[in-house]
Amino acid sequence: MSFNVREQKQPNRQSLYALDCLNFFLADVRTGVGPFLVTYLLAVHHWNPAEIGVVMAVMGIANLLADTPCGALVDFVKKKRLLIVTAALLMGVSCVFITIFPTFYFISAAQIVNGVVSALFAPAVAAITLGLVGRQTFAIRIGRNEVFNHAGNVATALLAGIVGYLMGQEWIFYLVAIIGVASAVCVLFIKNDDIDYLRSRGGTLKISPDGVVALGIRAVFSDRKILIFAVAVTLFHFANAAMLPLAGQLLTRDHEVFASLNMSACIVAAQLIMIPVAFLSGKWGNKWGRKPVFLIGFAILPIRGLLYILSDNPFYIVSVQLLDGIGAGIFGVLSVVVVADLTQGTGRYNLVLGAIATAHSIGASLSNVVSGYIVNAWGFITGFVFLASVAALAFAIFGLMMPETKALPPISAEALLEETTKNAV
Repeated sequence: MSFNVREQKQPNRQSLYALDCLNFFLADVRTGVGPFLVTYLLAVHHWNPAEIGVVMAVMGIANLLADTPCGALVDFVKKKRLLIVTAALLMGVSCVFITIFPTFYFISAAQIVNGVVSALFAPAVAAITLGLVGRQTFAIRIGRNEVFNHAGNVATALLAGIVGYLMGQEWIFYLVAIIGVASAVCVLFIKNDDIDYLRSRGGTLKISPDGVVALGIRAVFSDRKILIFAVAVTLFHFANAAMLPLAGQLLTRDHEVFASLNMSACIVAAQLIMIPVAFLSGKWGNKWGRKPVFLIGFAILPIRGLLYILSDNPFYIVSVQLLDGIGAGIFGVLSVVVVADLTQGTGRYNLVLGAIATAHSIGASLSNVVSGYIVNAWGFITGFVFLASVAALAFAIFGLMMPETKALPPISAEALLEETTKNAV
């Protein structure tokens, strides 16, 4: 057997600019029509809340079940661009068909499609990015990706509001379809030859003549560092997911007339903060290490939860929500980078990224259910204190048990060959 280290290939500038555009346009295509579907079905077709809740839950469940398999698919498929083109076009077609066939069963089916294809976007974009730039500048590049992603979120939210108001709510679905086509076009401007397949899946070694490039799945998921990170991610999103909905309920309870305006202000304010935070997170994480910067994101969350209990004034709530821009901005960048650190050399980067997304989804789903029961039984203050406590636990686990990952060495060629021989999949 011979073992050769992969050489770094510099990507074409066109490919890097196309990646910027892809992240901008893909920002809202990733999640489909989201909350706009709720208002559309309620205002235009007069669905009852139970039916709306079911079709919204269907997408979340489909996305949860698809996250890990889609990560494995991204590892396996060499033509990463084709995955994004297919997913974006499927999302666009399903959004258009929702306006043509607004029946319960058809929309449920469309939501299943949307949930599955949306699970492809994050690992596919991360894989293309890693394949383009390599690990050395990956943190900085992911920070740039997130800057364009958050800018796209703000632009699309504002544009969707204007389009829905002037042309009717069904045009929001057509807008998402158009943006999906734009995403598909953008990814095709990334030169396929610039994307190193082995590097894009976290493989840094070429093994010949057998072509073995991936560590066994059992060996990957028995890594203690990956398991600790998955637990910290689950607890973080368990604490985080319900905070904004609970804050929205506070705003609606005491300021019903301006509820939608206040909620929009919370969302846009956080997204605007995420733009500079994402940029700085990538640079600082690359310079100082992942852990010290990541700990800031973990520490912000319990502070935010406790601050919510001090006042229900709309201006105060929006101000506290700015902290979400810091925490989520850091998390969006460094979670992707830490997984790349943990899986370098294994060839299983996107599989583990999908598994971490599953942990994210589980935490977020449980958050809304559990916090809803707690608030209903003991009130908002207890609910926010509970979420802040979970956030503090996530901070403690990450701070005390998670090592710095920037300097972790890749798995050796000999270890890779030994493990793949024992646990070939």
